[in-house]
Amino acid sequence: MSTDVLAEELLAALGLVRRHLRRSAGRPGSLSTLTGSQTELVRTVRRNPGISVTEAAAELGLVANTVSTLVGQLIERGLLVRSPDEADRRVARLTLTEPAREQVEAWRDRRTALVTQALDGLETDDRDALRAALPVLDVLAERLHPQQDERALVQQGKERG
Repeated sequence: MSTDVLAEELLAALGLVRRHLRRSAGRPGSLSTLTGSQTELVRTVRRNPGISVTEAAAELGLVANTVSTLVGQLIERGLLVRSPDEADRRVARLTLTEPAREQVEAWRDRRTALVTQALDGLETDDRDALRAALPVLDVLAERLHPQQDERALVQQGKERG
């Protein structure tokens, strides 16, 4: 199988998993009208309470100004809290509001339960194959990260210069 065909099949499979999971698990009420970028920021802050705007931008592969705009929108909706860093007041730290955290965690739990149930229905060899593929998927994700492209370009420039 060529890498082009593999890429198309991987994207199709991942898209199908995400669509079915989204339809089955839904989204928490206050998150149901969020854009994809807003949702990703909420999930990033849930995983990394106290993350800075700059760190969140790097994690999401977005510029800090874009994340600042998203933060403002999410604060208006009562989902995020922006607090100054204790050590450096110029840095803003992000946390979810308690209601938002509870909703996101319940949503995560529903999604995890659905995937667990689906995995339990697979043969042991299939689960083992998925488990073995996870490190490769992590490497693939890192190679697709926008900052990875920037780092590669910087490194190429250093090697040429």
